[in-house]
Amino acid sequence: MKVVILLLLISFRFLVVGQELYNACNSALEICPNQTYSLNNLAANKTLCPGCEDDFTFCFTSNNSIWLTFTTNSIGGDVQVDFSNLVFSMNIGQDDALQATMLSATVPCNSTSYTSVGTCESNGNLPFSLTAAALPPNTLYYIVISGDFTGAGITSAAECDFDLLISGTGIDRPVPSVSLITSSLNICKNELFSANAILTNCPDTSAFNWFVNGVLSAVTSDAFFQTTELNQGDIVSLETNCYSFCAEMVTATTPGISVYSFPIDAGPDQIINSGETTQLNGSTSALVYGWSPSFGISDPSSLTPLVYPTSTTTYTLTASEAGCTLTDYVTINIEEELIFPTTFSPNDDGINDRWEIGGVSLYPNCFVKIYNRWGQEIYQSIGYSVEKSWDGTGNTGKLSEGVYFYIVELRDENKQEYKGSITLIR
Repeated sequence: MKVVILLLLISFRFLVVGQELYNACNSALEICPNQTYSLNNLAANKTLCPGCEDDFTFCFTSNNSIWLTFTTNSIGGDVQVDFSNLVFSMNIGQDDALQATMLSATVPCNSTSYTSVGTCESNGNLPFSLTAAALPPNTLYYIVISGDFTGAGITSAAECDFDLLISGTGIDRPVPSVSLITSSLNICKNELFSANAILTNCPDTSAFNWFVNGVLSAVTSDAFFQTTELNQGDIVSLETNCYSFCAEMVTATTPGISVYSFPIDAGPDQIINSGETTQLNGSTSALVYGWSPSFGISDPSSLTPLVYPTSTTTYTLTASEAGCTLTDYVTINIEEELIFPTTFSPNDDGINDRWEIGGVSLYPNCFVKIYNRWGQEIYQSIGYSVEKSWDGTGNTGKLSEGVYFYIVELRDENKQEYKGSITLIR
């Protein structure tokens, strides 16, 4: 029973502690300037073989190492790494001191290429610092941290939680910022709004994420954004990252945009028969307005003129108020009389080769079915156009001359249905 409990306790310790990703050199944690990191080497181990990552003796011999990395800035200079708030595991026989040093490597994580950089610490049980002077610019360095494992009665290497901060002229960098230059903070409804991001101390930008009221609206590769879809009080904001190493997000936000609008409505769409006249039913609060096109209309300057289009026409109502111009549209559809040909001749002479229904284009959801004289369905189509029209073929190929029958369901609000016969001539 005691053995089972001991095994459970050991398993629980590994589940709770586990190994950090930065336990290995090839997954070293990138450390950014002037940020405090809470780190630990709990349950860390070492990789020790000729040339492996822990095969070095600079200042100390690695026991349970963790790996960090940093890159100097474009100027280079001094670097300091501060260790604070050291809290050691206090198990029987366990050491209570940290070891740490900085390395450069011409071959990543290959100990044969390491060079010791600056100071090192072999017995740190109180807050301590590593320093390195005059480091060259744009260069990658490693920080390796291990637990001490020396002294009488010590049976396991030190494990520790600690805070780490890196700073200095060799890694510090200017604080990036961004501001937005807008075309205007006062625009008309549907007017083009543009914003240009002005970046300071921000090299190597990522994509620009543009938001309207916190909702992603566009992703651009440059610092420019345009839209015609803003409403009163909308707020435009930007997010982008600066620096390729230790990316730092910068943001900027506009005040609420003032968008001037006024009521305008060209009225509902209509369907009329060919040759008929109808009245438009426009409305607006603006004092200046007009319709286009101006032909086939009784008075383009009236909100409710009579129109007599010869074909389906879309009329535009344009109105102006307080320096803003808005538009709305209405379409008058000419309902053509449905014409169902009684004969057609699909003989590939280019004349009357398909059974085309005149005026059916106004009913895009119509359902067309064709049967032979024995009531067998040989053709059907949802929607009917020249391209979809029946060409005199069925499942067995070209059909023979004779009489066939159709059912056409318009699927309109009146649920109109037409039936009749077709004579196919070869």
